[in-house]
Amino acid sequence: MNNGPEEWLSDQEVQTWLNIWSFHVWLPTRLEAQLKRDAGISHYDHFALTRLWSAENHTLRMSELASASDMTLSHLSRVITRLEKPGLVRRLADPDDGRSTLAQLTEQGVELLRQAAPGHVSEVRRLIFDNLCPEEQRQFGAAMSKIVAAMGQEEQKGPSR
Repeated sequence: MNNGPEEWLSDQEVQTWLNIWSFHVWLPTRLEAQLKRDAGISHYDHFALTRLWSAENHTLRMSELASASDMTLSHLSRVITRLEKPGLVRRLADPDDGRSTLAQLTEQGVELLRQAAPGHVSEVRRLIFDNLCPEEQRQFGAAMSKIVAAMGQEEQKGPSR
């Protein structure tokens, strides 16, 4: 076992890591509370709905929606089941591939997103962007892009041997 300094974070890295941890824990909790209060949906529900909103004809294969929503297929299936009950989405057989299922945003889903958007955008701005000047926003966005890309590369590589 190597007890060299590379095993420890620097003081600056520790502080950054603690802030990342707090961001990771607090942001979803606060966004979840706002969405539940204002729209009656979870943060995961909202994310799946917005991915469908941006898709052509508001429709995606479940596997594509899972990937676009950063959810496992089983988690997404539970989310879609929950969203089907009030008529916000519907599942359809994929006419191009009988083995696949499509998820489609309904008019009720579109309306819910229209109603939820102002409060959600306001909360995201309040929690993140209002606290950063334009240059910090640009740097934050660039840094997050690099971090997310690195995590995606790790996921594609699979576990180390």
